[in-house]
Amino acid sequence: MTGDELSTMSEGGGAKLRRGTPPPRSRMRLVVSLIGLALCGALVLLATLSPLPLDTGYGASIERFLRVAHRHGVPGWFEYRELEFSANILMFVPIGFLLALALPRRGVWAVILLIPAFSGAIELFQAEFLSARFASIWDVLANTSGGYGGAIAAVLLRAVVASRDRRIIDRALWERGAG
Repeated sequence: MTGDELSTMSEGGGAKLRRGTPPPRSRMRLVVSLIGLALCGALVLLATLSPLPLDTGYGASIERFLRVAHRHGVPGWFEYRELEFSANILMFVPIGFLLALALPRRGVWAVILLIPAFSGAIELFQAEFLSARFASIWDVLANTSGGYGGAIAAVLLRAVVASRDRRIIDRALWERGAG
């Protein structure tokens, strides 16, 4: 085997892969992340753009939940406002995660702009068209924080997977050269 050629380990054998011509990229990450992003985005839009807030009629249940949570170690200062803020963070974690997976590695920085823009558009729509909803900069802050957290998790996951893939490929190339 020459330095510029590597044998493929297929059953048919004999096929050569030249160094420098990468195999075709898998589109699975892109397809799965875009489908997930569309589904999560639709759920977020349903939850945030419905005419009435999701907690309408559930005040007693939320108070009961918080009392139970306080009995089980959640600090007393954690009340409805903190619960809603936390829910807004959690709601945007999958959006940020899937968006960062869908974007090319060099384009992930766009999450810095896209997440607050999406959240801000939701809040502007609520302020303009939904009289029973309350637009808030705090919601934008919470949503953005959650989206950024999800994006960071996706970037870390991609780095771990890329490192693992490099080790597997290096090992396979070493074994082919040694055999």
